[in-house]
Amino acid sequence: MAGAEGDDSLYPIAVLIDELRNEDVQPPLESLATVEETVVRDKAVESLRKISQEHSPVDLEVHFVPLVKRLASGDWFTSRTSACGLFSVCYPRVSSTVKAEIRQHFRTLCSDDTPMVRRAAASKLGEFAKVLELDYVKSDIIPLFTALASDEQDSVRLLAVEAGVSIATLLPQEDLEALVMPTLRQAAEDKSWRVRYMVADKFSELQKAVGPEITKTDLVPAFQNLLKDCEAEVRAAAANKVKVFCENLPEDSRETIIMTHILPCVKELVSDTNQHVKSALASVIMGLSTILGKDNTVEHLLPLFLVQLKDECPEVRLNIISNLDCVNEVIGIRQLSQSLLPAIVELAEDAKWRVRLAIIEYMPLLAGQLGVEFFDEKLNSLCMAWLIDHVFAIREAATCNLMKLVEKFGAEWAQNTIVPKVLGMANDSNYLHRMTTLFCINALSGVCGQEITTKHMLPVVLKMSTDQVANVRFNVARCLQKIGPVLDSSALQAEVKPVLEKLATDQDMDVKYFALEAISAHSTLFTCVPSLEGEKNLMCSHGLTAESSMCTGQIVF
Repeated sequence: MAGAEGDDSLYPIAVLIDELRNEDVQPPLESLATVEETVVRDKAVESLRKISQEHSPVDLEVHFVPLVKRLASGDWFTSRTSACGLFSVCYPRVSSTVKAEIRQHFRTLCSDDTPMVRRAAASKLGEFAKVLELDYVKSDIIPLFTALASDEQDSVRLLAVEAGVSIATLLPQEDLEALVMPTLRQAAEDKSWRVRYMVADKFSELQKAVGPEITKTDLVPAFQNLLKDCEAEVRAAAANKVKVFCENLPEDSRETIIMTHILPCVKELVSDTNQHVKSALASVIMGLSTILGKDNTVEHLLPLFLVQLKDECPEVRLNIISNLDCVNEVIGIRQLSQSLLPAIVELAEDAKWRVRLAIIEYMPLLAGQLGVEFFDEKLNSLCMAWLIDHVFAIREAATCNLMKLVEKFGAEWAQNTIVPKVLGMANDSNYLHRMTTLFCINALSGVCGQEITTKHMLPVVLKMSTDQVANVRFNVARCLQKIGPVLDSSALQAEVKPVLEKLATDQDMDVKYFALEAISAHSTLFTCVPSLEGEKNLMCSHGLTAESSMCTGQIVF
């Protein structure tokens, strides 16, 4: 039976070998380039493109170009779509006669009856244009671009827009206005929002391609229209490009254009009815401050920032807060602080835990910008409140947040401000909060250093080893294992070792296991009790590990 199965599995290979022996062989990749499954066709075309580079110019004309022609003339649209991706790889290396044939085949595919073929041709138009001589770009590619950009299918027109950006980079400046811009202006006002979206999405690339003069005369009004588009998706795509567009404006007229033409549109978008538009704008608007300078930022941009900080959408507020460093460089954070604080507090207490999580992640950045005094006065209590949040992910993030704050403000600040509050939670009636103390100690010991850990944190951990809740006791053992490298050897020997040995005889299996783990980890510093080592091995043989322990799942924290 096994032999029969093996024979069956080899059958396709045997068929392929037989076909390859045939004098009238049909290349396998050519066949694969015609199949119905798009992924297969794309991979076949990718392989053919690589193989073409291995051919000499003579072999390319004899073997590869005929294959491309066959695909381009195939009865099924699948073969014709595959052909579109092969013209550009063979065109530069063939004779002028063959080049003319290739251009003709490409023109034919651009006007194919099947929309899928025209889509494929449009998607490769820019790539093909890059390998053509400039004269043929003007005589062949521009008419094709114009026709595809006016296609009845919007899926073809939007791909033509992308090609238009590539074509614009190839033409001399004097030809752009006459040959490309009329079509692109038409695309920016296309009846399909998908085409207008593509124009907005490619706007910064188009801006670089056409240069400063056409940007001022053509692209500025087009960008204004896109920012005011009736479709939210288009406005959002354009809003996302505001900063880059303004940065790339001609320097001599940049401020005037922004203040006169762009800023009025931006002010409208700040109060847009769609939250995705407002969120996209909020992610980039603060970058305008470095472009416009201090006076314009204070007078014109700051009021917009403050409106966004009070926006009902959490994403808008978060995007503003996450980009505060841009404004800090220009005007200093103090001018924002009075309006900033209520927004932070509101986000910190948001009903959605993911929003709370996001603001926690920005807290170290805010702390660095606001300074230690402002942080202690306004935000310290928030950071401590997160430690007792009912969601585990928030408590975990809050613990990491404390560690980053200590890295920023130093161990002395931690000793005076953070550590006493964390250690005070060890006496909380809620065992989850007591465990949070241990997790915080795990995170803080490394950044606080040996003295603070040994003098202030260790006594609390040792005291918690007698906690009534087993989850707390086994986390004490894990904590002692974690902070062991930070402690001095005398504290390990005199204080840690006796507690771990006591925990290793605990009635709870998990407490016992993690105590033995800790003893094993510190075995180079103090001698393990042989009977305990044996018991640990016995426990491991029964499959009890840190990963498999019942008490190390969701209820640990």
